[in-house]
Amino acid sequence: MTDTHSPLPVGDLPFHVEQHGIDLIPASERWARPRDLGALWAGASINVEYFVYGALLMTFGFSISQALILIVIGNLSWLLVGLCSLQGPTTGTTTFGVNRATFGARGSRGLALFNWVTLIGFEIEGLILIVGASLVLANQGGLHPGTPLKVAIVVVAVAIQTLLPLFGHATMTTVLRWLIAPFIVIFGVVGLLCIGHGHLAAGTGTGVTWQLWSLGLAFTITLSGLSWTECGNDFSRYLPASTSKAATTGWVFLGTALPQICVMAIGAISFVAIGGADWTGANPFTALGGGHVLPAWFISVFMIAAIVQLFGINSLDLYSSGVTLQALGLKLRRPQAVLLDSALCLIATLYAVLSSSFATLLRDFVALVIVWIAPWCAVFLVDWVLRRGHYETADLRFGGPSSAYATTGGVNVAGFVAMGAGMLAALLTLNSTVPLPSWLHPFASATATDHALGAMSGGDVSVFAGMLVAGIVYLLVGRATGVVRPTSPIHDQLSPPTPR
Repeated sequence: MTDTHSPLPVGDLPFHVEQHGIDLIPASERWARPRDLGALWAGASINVEYFVYGALLMTFGFSISQALILIVIGNLSWLLVGLCSLQGPTTGTTTFGVNRATFGARGSRGLALFNWVTLIGFEIEGLILIVGASLVLANQGGLHPGTPLKVAIVVVAVAIQTLLPLFGHATMTTVLRWLIAPFIVIFGVVGLLCIGHGHLAAGTGTGVTWQLWSLGLAFTITLSGLSWTECGNDFSRYLPASTSKAATTGWVFLGTALPQICVMAIGAISFVAIGGADWTGANPFTALGGGHVLPAWFISVFMIAAIVQLFGINSLDLYSSGVTLQALGLKLRRPQAVLLDSALCLIATLYAVLSSSFATLLRDFVALVIVWIAPWCAVFLVDWVLRRGHYETADLRFGGPSSAYATTGGVNVAGFVAMGAGMLAALLTLNSTVPLPSWLHPFASATATDHALGAMSGGDVSVFAGMLVAGIVYLLVGRATGVVRPTSPIHDQLSPPTPR
């Protein structure tokens, strides 16, 4: 893979508030290189969230060797994020700017709402873990935090997490690059301390059926690459239009899949080495003190690092949720959208921290995200292939009846027919603890299991069913109706940006 040489940033400067929102990034400000994009993703991927996910995967009943197989296969989904980052350099706009070509100017807003809610949910999850790490530190300091301290932690955490996305893309890229080396060291130490206490035959791993394998794979795919596909172009749009597609995809994959495989593997090994008593409780970080593997002083260091890391990954969520909020049609500048999202996160996180039942609801929410993301990803990529990777960039931004993407009522019916079919297929093959009518999950048995995550027994192929059905339906309906028409490539002929 080779990088494309590019000038220094012009309007997107580190530690300056970025004014760009969903407007088109002009060629003069396409300063990033594929390795910059890879560094941004790597700084967010070497993260304690994935350490926790690796430990939770073990609660299904897998051995470490079985969990490692699932971790490797599941993280191949980061290739989808690489593919869903190729439209940004071509168009200079965000994912849900490009999405107007796939679903129509009005139709795209409905899916933008889905994405906005999803990103808010992941931001809340990160804040809950930040609070959990802070509570561990408080307990180690001899404090017994009550409600006032918890509220104070949430308020301070929300204020801090707003800073990076408020400044914008160049600042996040710079800071996340700085975080790579120290966090490699910290997770390396955790791995070394735990590796002597866990071995490849550890864990139960007996009587693992194909249904359980499918549950573990759905869990891993959902919480690794697939749940980030709708954010790819929000960050790749700063690459020049001539950037190599192979370099873009390759650097995204290297910066995400490889570190996440390592971090999730360390989490799985830590589950065995430390013990699994408290991993599925309200605060999974309390499990770290359950054995004598990690010294108390190192747990403090690890928790401080975890808080910093979680702010880093939440910055990507908050940045994307801000531009997605603009794609919904709200007349807000991007910094204003970030502040609005932060205020909503504050309210929701306070409720989550003070409500013992919300954590379970949040886990169910994350599990069900796949119902819309899998079909959307398939339709988005099939549309890109049918258009041969070419978009009329000005029409994406401004639309209108004369737009190349003008459709009846502003909705691409082919896209929504495919989405509906894909979401139904995903629901019919989903395995979730969310109470649904029995006809909506015939693939899962009606008998609940006793494993820690509390899912229904039976399998889960919702990821594959949702993508396959949606992709095939869009391919057939899109071509049959002639809605998808390849357009001529436009390179760097971008309309002047409108600050958002």
